[in-house]
Amino acid sequence: MDKPVISEETLVAPVVVPGITEKAAATGPAYLVLGGISFSHFLNDTMQSLIPSVYPILKENYALDFAQIGMITLAFQVTASLLQPVVGYVTDKKAQPFSLAVGMGFTFVGLLLLSVAHVYGMILVSAALIGLGSAVFHPESARIARMASGGRYGFAQSVFQVGGNFGSAMGPLLAALIIVPFGQPSIAWFSSIAFIAIVVLFQIGRWYKLRISPHESARPRRSSETPAPARTALALTILIVLVFSKYIYMSSLTSYYTFYLIEKFHVSTQTAQLLLFVFLGAVAIGVYFGGPIGDRFGRRYVIWLSILGVLPFTLLLPFANLAGTVVLTVVIGVILSSAMPAIIVFAQELMPHRLGMISGMFFGFAFGAAGLGAALLGEVADAKGIEFVYQACAFLPAIGLLAMFLPKMPKIQHS
Repeated sequence: MDKPVISEETLVAPVVVPGITEKAAATGPAYLVLGGISFSHFLNDTMQSLIPSVYPILKENYALDFAQIGMITLAFQVTASLLQPVVGYVTDKKAQPFSLAVGMGFTFVGLLLLSVAHVYGMILVSAALIGLGSAVFHPESARIARMASGGRYGFAQSVFQVGGNFGSAMGPLLAALIIVPFGQPSIAWFSSIAFIAIVVLFQIGRWYKLRISPHESARPRRSSETPAPARTALALTILIVLVFSKYIYMSSLTSYYTFYLIEKFHVSTQTAQLLLFVFLGAVAIGVYFGGPIGDRFGRRYVIWLSILGVLPFTLLLPFANLAGTVVLTVVIGVILSSAMPAIIVFAQELMPHRLGMISGMFFGFAFGAAGLGAALLGEVADAKGIEFVYQACAFLPAIGLLAMFLPKMPKIQHS
């Protein structure tokens, strides 16, 4: 029978987090906290996903080209990606239990500003503020999910991430039902969601504060079972390349899928947004199952198969009719998204003494890759057409072959 890729000692060992008591970390899964952080992720990413969902409206209202659309995504993603590792590094040194609620305040302001933005520069500033809220949210919430995992790290990471993915799927649906009929000013209504998130995150901050060690001398430790530094560096590099390929391809769908459907199949804007919701819902399903499967069969295999295994479907996508496109994007979403929980936990296990920084780095790099990809793909779409973008991106999952060079983590040994 296949076994998990982490040792029995690692499974039951306390989560080593700077300033966090071992007693708090070693308890079983804190389901209420996991539910709260997943719900907050749902609210956070619902608001964030409004940005690509309103692209058709912004493009029409302000006569934007695809390159300018890509720059909006870049403003949001780069703000988030550059600051996430910094936030993680700072909170590795000193816990900041209420930083999540404060960070959500930036999202609150960004939404209000986006609802009244009437010039391109203001739209970019609004997107950057929402990205700043994301930069604070992701590394700290990933740390809290691990704290509340009770050793079921893949499960906890999936629960945390699936909230965000369902939020990402909800954004286009809400945009189709609310923003398209009522226009750009209706974005302000979503600031109430940010307020709810602030309240929930403040309560989670109180739970977190009670588990901060009063002994400032407490420091994280590196496990003796962790691969050597050179091998760890190689593994992290491979994981970053895999994240790059994954999110460049995902960016082609999240940022330009609606335009692709409208241009190739002549569907309405609302229909395109609903089909984007279907795709993002499939992504959420893949995320939910990716973590537990990684706990059970090994994260290395999940990473390998989820990225490389999607290649046949991405190659078929540019040649499919509308029904086939919907089916293929659902399959692509489920398979490709299952990798992210496994990638995050694998990276955390490689550097358990830098949980915040490593989580921020990978979430941040994911956002940065998506933002860079959106900008570059926008330029390509303007020059070659949106259909060419999907033909070129179809080969990106082949980079998943690099996963075979990831180190094998110790398995459970039975007497």
